[in-house]
Amino acid sequence: MLALYWPWLLILLPLPLLIKRVNMNSAGGYLQLPGIASTVTNTTPTNHKFGRKRYWLMWLFLLLAIARPQWLGDPIELPAKGRDLMMAVDLSGSMQIEDMVVNGKTVNRFTLIQHVLSDFIERRKGDRLGLILFADHAYLQAPLTLDRRSVATFLDDAQIGLVGKQTAIGEAIALAVKRFDKVDESNRVLILLTDGSNNAGNIEPDVAAQIAAKRNITIYTIGVGADVLERRTIFGKERVNPSMDLDEGQLKKIADLTKGRYFRARNSEDLEGIYQEIDKLEPVSRDQLSYRPKSELFYWPLLMSLLVSFLISLQQLWPSLSLPKTNTSKEANR
Repeated sequence: MLALYWPWLLILLPLPLLIKRVNMNSAGGYLQLPGIASTVTNTTPTNHKFGRKRYWLMWLFLLLAIARPQWLGDPIELPAKGRDLMMAVDLSGSMQIEDMVVNGKTVNRFTLIQHVLSDFIERRKGDRLGLILFADHAYLQAPLTLDRRSVATFLDDAQIGLVGKQTAIGEAIALAVKRFDKVDESNRVLILLTDGSNNAGNIEPDVAAQIAAKRNITIYTIGVGADVLERRTIFGKERVNPSMDLDEGQLKKIADLTKGRYFRARNSEDLEGIYQEIDKLEPVSRDQLSYRPKSELFYWPLLMSLLVSFLISLQQLWPSLSLPKTNTSKEANR
């Protein structure tokens, strides 16, 4: 939408006319500007009429530039005080086990997390989101931000084994605590997704969880993996438990220490239901402010004013640049 920052300045539009009238009453003559009098007196009435229009046009564009025209974009909502939600995703080697199904197709665990978590990210409008990826060590992939699209992009670009093959759950929690310490008070939530047990890193999960509890951080832990997986062997089909390395006891303890909850995701429906449950436990912030991005446009009318001024100056200089007239008729008679 087009708007003027100082629209009241447009009341100055008739100012040259008022100055001219005051000058006539006081001096008994017309208002004459330097370099203009000769043009007015040496032009025909028609040219004089067009000349005055150019001056008014120049003045109008100049006023528009001073009034600061702006283009206002669509309103963008910002939370006055929202929730800070960090997601820690396991990228260890076991996440490549294909025991999940998405849209009728068998996929690995991390692909399922990417598929379902992207919808969860899109729904968290009004909250600041962050992303931690962990395996041998934990790494901050996206700091807390309102830019949900960038967080989703970072998650889509992640690869299994990118940061190792083991599982540093304690480091992931400690890194989240460190990042939460850098922000103001808010509802601090960590969602931890893993399919194994802590076997790497330099801090134990229980110790990290106790520190998180002191910082008022709520941790929701999610254990990912199916209960049964059928695989073919030389002796026929064999049923195995692909989640035998999942330490549910540890994940429950982490959640209890921080007044959170532990969830078990055996398939896509379970994971989707878990995210919906978290939406209920930690609803999206509703206290929001809005602002409209502004783009300054004053340089366009200013440019037009300068262009008209250039044309006026060109009109004044043109007679001095023209060639003297010659009496060609007399020369022809000779």
